[in-house]
Amino acid sequence: MSKKVICFGEMLWDCFPDKEIPGGAPMNVALHLHQLGLEVGMISRVGDDERGRKFLDFISGYGFPTDLVQIDHIHPTGNVIVHNEDPENIKYTIVSPVAWDYIEMNEQNIHAVQSADALIFGSLAVRNTQSWDTLYHLLHQPTLNIFDINLRAPFYDFEKIELLLGYTDILKINEDELEIVADYFNLKNDINTVCDMLTTHFPIQMVCVTLGSKGAMIYENGKVFKHPGYKVTVEDTVGAGDAFLGGFVKSYLEGKKPEEILDFACAIGAFVATKKGGTPRYQVDEIWKAVGQKG
Repeated sequence: MSKKVICFGEMLWDCFPDKEIPGGAPMNVALHLHQLGLEVGMISRVGDDERGRKFLDFISGYGFPTDLVQIDHIHPTGNVIVHNEDPENIKYTIVSPVAWDYIEMNEQNIHAVQSADALIFGSLAVRNTQSWDTLYHLLHQPTLNIFDINLRAPFYDFEKIELLLGYTDILKINEDELEIVADYFNLKNDINTVCDMLTTHFPIQMVCVTLGSKGAMIYENGKVFKHPGYKVTVEDTVGAGDAFLGGFVKSYLEGKKPEEILDFACAIGAFVATKKGGTPRYQVDEIWKAVGQKG
């Protein structure tokens, strides 16, 4: 039986100078997990508008269920202005307030999380009280909580982040975010130091640190596992980290070893970086072919 994962958070349009692409970190992760064969649900909210309808049509085209996506009759579907002048360093302007700021709690959400093997969430979707209250309630359900910290200035609040860390089993964080966390907790900006503190003071079992083109690492029980990443020709980095997390979660839930988890996660992250947009359609064998491996 395939594993079941629920993703919580933003569904939005990435608005480039010449086009609009459906996105949002948790939505991207959900679509990757879906393509990787897991049973996935997305707790989010879109506006009762053209962008909202187009988004639902988009994910339906993947065969992805939309039953947990709420419709907001007041607030518009989310969008983000993407500044992609430097493809290696994409910047974003995140519009506020929008529909996913108002995700409501209901029995359907609770049942979905209770029956799931994992709940994936980030910090951006809790910038508004409504969605914050909903996620905070869901975190009390008995499932594996995976926190993709995803710090997007100015939309993060460390009082909330500390509370989220208190319900986190697995933390995914990048180098820049790790530096922000180190500064907040008055720690030396050193991966081992920060990971040791996080796993000591919070119930975090594992920390995954993504290192961009330098690969990624896992910190677990005081041990460090590293992967140098795969060298590819980058088309754009939009969604590469989300693809990485999808690969990570799939491998983790399959009971793979840290080295195997990192290998697949780095491979799919690199593969997506060779494509335009964050959620290309693919088969798993295409991933290994793109990074020069047999799989």
